[in-house]
Amino acid sequence: MANESPASAEFPLSLAAFNRLPTRLKIAAMVGVAIAVTLVVGAWLWARQPEYAVLFSNLSEQDGGQIVTTLQQQNVPYRFSEGGGAILVPSNQVHDIRLRMAAQGIPKGGLVGFEVMENQKLGASVFLEQINYQRALEGELARTISTISSVKGARVHLAIPKQSAFLRDEQRPTASVLVNLHPGRSLDGIQIAGIVHLVSASVPDLNPSSVSVVDQDGNLISQQPDSLRNSGLDPTQLKYVREVEAGYIKRIEAILAPIVGSGNVRAQVTADVDFSHTDQVAETYKPNPTPETAIRSQQTNESGTGQPPAVGVPGALSNQPPVPATAPITTPAPPGGAAPGSQGQANANFSRNATINYELDKTIRHVKGVPGVIRRLSVAVVVNQRKEAGKPKAVALSDAEMRQINDLVREAMGFDKERGDTLNVANAPFSAEEANALPQTPLWKDPGFIATLKDLARYLAAAVIAYLVWTRLLKPLFRKLSEIPLPKAYEELQEELASEGGVHHGPPRSFDAKMDHARNMARENPKAIANVIKEWISGGESR
Repeated sequence: MANESPASAEFPLSLAAFNRLPTRLKIAAMVGVAIAVTLVVGAWLWARQPEYAVLFSNLSEQDGGQIVTTLQQQNVPYRFSEGGGAILVPSNQVHDIRLRMAAQGIPKGGLVGFEVMENQKLGASVFLEQINYQRALEGELARTISTISSVKGARVHLAIPKQSAFLRDEQRPTASVLVNLHPGRSLDGIQIAGIVHLVSASVPDLNPSSVSVVDQDGNLISQQPDSLRNSGLDPTQLKYVREVEAGYIKRIEAILAPIVGSGNVRAQVTADVDFSHTDQVAETYKPNPTPETAIRSQQTNESGTGQPPAVGVPGALSNQPPVPATAPITTPAPPGGAAPGSQGQANANFSRNATINYELDKTIRHVKGVPGVIRRLSVAVVVNQRKEAGKPKAVALSDAEMRQINDLVREAMGFDKERGDTLNVANAPFSAEEANALPQTPLWKDPGFIATLKDLARYLAAAVIAYLVWTRLLKPLFRKLSEIPLPKAYEELQEELASEGGVHHGPPRSFDAKMDHARNMARENPKAIANVIKEWISGGESR
């Protein structure tokens, strides 16, 4: 046995020792091996088990049954949680399964739409038809509201009164909407107003003021806050003002960031925006037109009674009155009491009127005011003091630097003194802990890091279990089996076979080879075979 390695003799020695063990020890060894294999396989399967995520929650019994049936048909593993209110599937298949469920219209959310009218019975009463119509309308509105990105689910309740023949007894319908928002989501004023107008436009004679919207926490979100009501602005106008202010803040900080640093400037802007609609018409005339102005119309009126027309050469001379005489002229009285100067000429009265209309310089201006005009801007800017190397305290900026910053801010905001704009730029040290600084999430709170640790912990736990099973159970068991002494005849037989030529003493690989090996041993050394059989018989009797 000098040329035999320990590894080659370990298996047959252990097998022979195991055969010599009492029955109770054999059973204990087999149970231990089975437990070890079970633990190792279980740990490996547990490590390879996928992580489950919520597919749907808060389901009705009908939707839950349809989802479970679909998952069984698609051979997708699933679990229940929250007392059966949520269905979990492997996290790597959640989005794929949701899309496939949505293609089949699952889940319906326990809401019925106008499909309830398809199964209307022939003998249904008017009251039942009205109830079914109201249910269908509520369901359709809830489905429509649920399509909003921030809304997880919705319920709509309509109170539609019965129509009355008397106007004084007529009642207006009302509506209530309950929205279940996604975690971390909220609805802004425009979205709330959209829900209110959506419901009011779907029900006849429903006033938007009669629609109430409540979130899942019971907060009335359809009522405008006091600040919004006092400002006189609707949500759309208030959003526009906030966007204008944010735009100016961004422009101011962007132009100062390269000079003082991105974290060393803070700006606030208050904008006074005019949302009034104005329409003005102005007509302006220029006084005292020049003589060269074009004549628009001219009118001349002449009248006379017996006066002969004017004679003489036309021109300035004939239009001038006669020059008074330098010597007195004595005219004898005409006979018959006639008036002087009437001899040889008839008495007449003439009237001459001339009207000339000139073109006037007139301007007509139509001015239509566009809503959203900025009436006034108030800007406040704070710049951090400069931190110099080697000095514990910050140093204030110089006057020249402050004037430069002031000029830059004026240009960025479009400063207009006539409009009443105000600007205040201050230089002050910033606090070490800024209130608006976003805290960084620690590594141990990062969801991705936690998921990676869970996966590593599973495989590590499986490896530890396998190591403990081998070192604490299997290895000691094999060591004890190998320490059990073998029959003396078996050892002698192995030595003789080895001395005869190093014949391989291991078990043959096939049954025929085993039989040939046994026949050769019995033919060549019958005495050794007899001793082995005697040992076996004596060992069996002792047991």
